Parts: sequence; C-alpha cells; structure tokens
Amino acid sequence: MTPDQIARVRRRLEELRAEVEGAGNIAVRAEDIGPVPSAADEDEAPFREMDQSIASSRNRVRADQLLRIAVAERRLEEDPDSFGLCEKCEEPIPPRRLELLPFVRKCVDCQSAAEVRSSKPVRKKVTDYQE
Repeated sequence: MTPDQIARVRRRLEELRAEVEGAGNIAVRAEDIGPVPSAADEDEAPFREMDQSIASSRNRVRADQLLRIAVAERRLEEDPDSFGLCEKCEEPIPPRRLELLPFVRKCVDCQSAAEVRSSKPVRKKVTDYQE
C-alpha cells in the first residue's frame, strides 16, 4: 500500500472507532422480580426480556467492532507493509474494500470461501453413532 492509502485507512479506522464509541452502550437492566407479579407485569415481561436481549446483542456487536478496529490499528502500526494483503492468499485486498471495511483480513474470494465452509451444516450419519 502507498503511504496515501495507509493514511486513508488509518483515518477511516479512527472514524469508525469514533462512530461506534459515540453510539454508546445500551443499558441492560436487571429486573427485580417480586414474589407475586401483577397481571400487567406478566404481560410486559416478554417485551422487557426481548428489549434486554436486543440491547445485550447490540452491545456484543459493538464490542466486536471495537476489537476488530483495535486489531487493525495494531496491525497497521506493527506491519504496514503487509497491511492490505489477504491473510490467506497474500494478494492485495482491493482499496475500495479496505475503504469500506478497513479491518478486513481477507479478499472477497477467500472470505466467501471461508463463509461457505463455515455455513455448511454438519449432518450426522448413522455410522457416526456406531462404535
């Protein structure tokens, strides 16, 4: 990558970090459950649980994004010469892909192949259960 491309990737990582950090965590409240809930609380309970689940999931996604950004920044600092090369095939990752997702580690082809392999269901055979 050229020094100009590295500077653009660095700026983009900083922008992404500010965007994710600016959104802030979503509060996940612990609900106090009394010994005898009222009828209204019973009706609201599924919605509160769903809200808590969504908030928790969003917080995990944000934490994962911040981790990816931090790892990319560290890679960019430690080894700028290999930054932007696919970790699988070692071919250059297209600049447009790095501009959109500066924390990616694989080219489109290698990433697609990895996703296909990981998404295939593992189907058990009858012989898998025999000793």
